[in-house]
Amino acid sequence: MKLADFKVLTFDCYGTLIDWETGIHNGLQALVAKARIATSRDQVLELFAQHESAQEDETPSMPYSQLLSVVYKRLAKMWSVAVTSEEANTFGASVPDWPEFSDSVDALKYLKQHYKLVILSNVDRISFRASNVRLQVVFDGVYTAQDIESYKPNTRNFEYMLRRIKNEFDLEKAAVLHTAQSLFHDHAPANQLGLASAWIDRRHAANGWGATKPPPATPKYDFRFDSMAALVRAHREELRG
Repeated sequence: MKLADFKVLTFDCYGTLIDWETGIHNGLQALVAKARIATSRDQVLELFAQHESAQEDETPSMPYSQLLSVVYKRLAKMWSVAVTSEEANTFGASVPDWPEFSDSVDALKYLKQHYKLVILSNVDRISFRASNVRLQVVFDGVYTAQDIESYKPNTRNFEYMLRRIKNEFDLEKAAVLHTAQSLFHDHAPANQLGLASAWIDRRHAANGWGATKPPPATPKYDFRFDSMAALVRAHREELRG
């Protein structure tokens, strides 16, 4: 199997192209300070992952910006901190502030020359629009949890994506490579559907799972790269033969 075998790269955005862990950590600093607790960055991210996933299960049709506000309040309650709705909503509206990874823009510009590029994201459309400006590329398709009314790792999100790709580009699943950081949100459900995947292991130098829950088992993947830049290098090497 080669990268050049595929015609569509489908992306998780947050964690893969956008540095959501930095964005989340920065957005929660005021709450952590108010709680006056000694906790590491990864501990904060792991708590966020637990509450985010639980809230997504409870309210699958809630837009992500609103869901983030609820998660903020859940964390505040856990830490016995009083917060206002304004504070929670500020965190909910923070996605546009989350930075892109340093290699994302150049990688996407290169890959756009060789593939159709599609986003499958758990965020809402308005939040993604701001991130799309950061990424500086026109995606061929953008499918969000807001459109589907469920959150990854639900396989219906991937089924929706594959239907849209078939209807809009007349391409089958075999032409699609799902490209993502999260084993929990992306690679595990891709395995269930027999969808090829490339793991962008952004946390290769860190321990633990960060802002995502651990996967229920060890998912398989067809490619693994430490970064988007490494994926681009591998593609260029393939073309050189």
